Amino acid sequence: MDILLLVLGFFCVILGVFGSFLPVLPGPPVSWIGLLLLFLTSAVPNDWWLIGITGLVALSVVALDYWIPAAGTRRFGGSRAGMIGTTIGLLVSIVFPVLGLAGIVIWPFVGAVVGELINKTSHKQALRAAFGSFVGFLTGTFLKFVVSMVLLGIFLFRFWDYRTEFFPFLNG
Repeated sequence: MDILLLVLGFFCVILGVFGSFLPVLPGPPVSWIGLLLLFLTSAVPNDWWLIGITGLVALSVVALDYWIPAAGTRRFGGSRAGMIGTTIGLLVSIVFPVLGLAGIVIWPFVGAVVGELINKTSHKQALRAAFGSFVGFLTGTFLKFVVSMVLLGIFLFRFWDYRTEFFPFLNG
């Protein structure tokens, strides 16, 4: 059973790293589930503080990933309409992943431009706000990737520390 949990946990952690870039997978929470599966084995002692803190970080990053593009729009001079457009564009890219990975970049950008144009902002200002949305998207993606990689590192280090518990023949 421990080997099954180990393999499933490793699969989840790797899937979470890819989920940092893919719009349909919440990267850090999937990576965290992989880490949790490792700690549910009898080979690795439970560290509920580590699991709790990493779980809060993973959930916080997911929340920030929805907030950062809107904040980027505002930082680059976007209005409330641009922020709403960014958010609607992000939701469209999640609900209708027609363009795949490109959609999660394009739709918030388009949403910000449309929102600003509806707000009767100049084309130049609308594009600037949309650029802020794009910067926000890149920031959120980078943050998700970093957290997923840290969770992968914790998984690998914990596995390495207790590898002989999983594979006793390695005791030599």
